[in-house]
Amino acid sequence: MDSYTDFAYVYDIFMDNVPYEMWADRIDALLRKYDERIIPDDEALKSEAGLLLDLGCGTGTLTRMMRERGYDCIGTDLSESMLEVAREHEDERPDDERILYLCQDMRELELYSTVGACICVCDSINYLLSAEDVLKTFRLVNNYLYPHGLFIFDFNTVHYYRDELGDDIIAENRPEGSFIWENLYDEESGLNEYDLTIFRRDEDMHGSGERFIRSEETHVQRGYEADRMRELITEAGMEIVAVFDAETEGEVTSGTCRICMVARESGKEDAYR
Repeated sequence: MDSYTDFAYVYDIFMDNVPYEMWADRIDALLRKYDERIIPDDEALKSEAGLLLDLGCGTGTLTRMMRERGYDCIGTDLSESMLEVAREHEDERPDDERILYLCQDMRELELYSTVGACICVCDSINYLLSAEDVLKTFRLVNNYLYPHGLFIFDFNTVHYYRDELGDDIIAENRPEGSFIWENLYDEESGLNEYDLTIFRRDEDMHGSGERFIRSEETHVQRGYEADRMRELITEAGMEIVAVFDAETEGEVTSGTCRICMVARESGKEDAYR
């Protein structure tokens, strides 16, 4: 799962078409709409109830946007390179305003307290290649959610990998760098593999910026369907709140490429009522 190395340093350049602002507004609206947390008078517990965990936060773009919307955020990601980029954005902020970033595998999530909400977007869940790993992650999320806290996540469908990406080759060239994405979907295993060749400008080459560093990465993901995710969420002990097409915000259909789900913590003894 630890795939983002050199690509981390050009990730934000090539992801500038991702509608992060729209996602942040949607998440904020969903959190407000479905919030059923009981906020305690105890200051320590109140602080926990106000925390938002960005699981698979990458370079922290969405995490920072959620902070701008008033949330106290924590970010976790498996890639230290991605987190290195995320932390660079915190250098100019006072210590008490910096986002805490933790390098963790989501299948082994370990936090110092509960959190009021957890988000996991941009197909991070698809890096979990088995239902067992998804279930393990969902159980950990439920464990660390404050009573009635929300879990908002998205995932790509089998249709997206099989019918939309297939065996395509995608290439993009920018002044700061270039990449070639060679995609391969294996029908038998259900796994989608893409090999990335990255050319990143080397700014340290005598200050000229004329040299490019070439590197390669391989990413493997699995598509999931809504019904299977419903089963896993329920088995993990959470309650399903909403399921919709992440692009249209309408019903999920056979042509849906990305699904968004909202689940609520369930099963804990509610000690805060």
